[in-house]
Amino acid sequence: MLDAVSQLHDVCAVDELSPGQTKIIEVNGRSIGVFNVKGTFYAMNNLCPHAGAPLCLGRVTGTPVADNPYSVSWDREGEIVRCPWHSWEFDIATGKTLAGPRKSVRTYAVHQENGRLYIDLRGAR
Repeated sequence: MLDAVSQLHDVCAVDELSPGQTKIIEVNGRSIGVFNVKGTFYAMNNLCPHAGAPLCLGRVTGTPVADNPYSVSWDREGEIVRCPWHSWEFDIATGKTLAGPRKSVRTYAVHQENGRLYIDLRGAR
């Protein structure tokens, strides 16, 4: 059951946001992106800390990983959002950059109840 004290904001019906999709919403003057990553929902500010780009409009992708010297593989497909202006990469679940400088984007808890998604502004991570 949702806590009446929290600052919950309705996003959409769960089935309106399929895996791999992003929805941008405005809440109290904030632009927030809500992501469905393989059936798990995450929310983050739609503002890149580097230069103010609309981060959540960036490409949702994976990232290259160096397994061994001269060996690179692709990892974490669908878990990374890449800033549309300067290609900084952020982990959708945590809001942290994948490489320096170490900056992060504010993230929010996402709740499901009665077939709907809600973000909790009080539950910022």
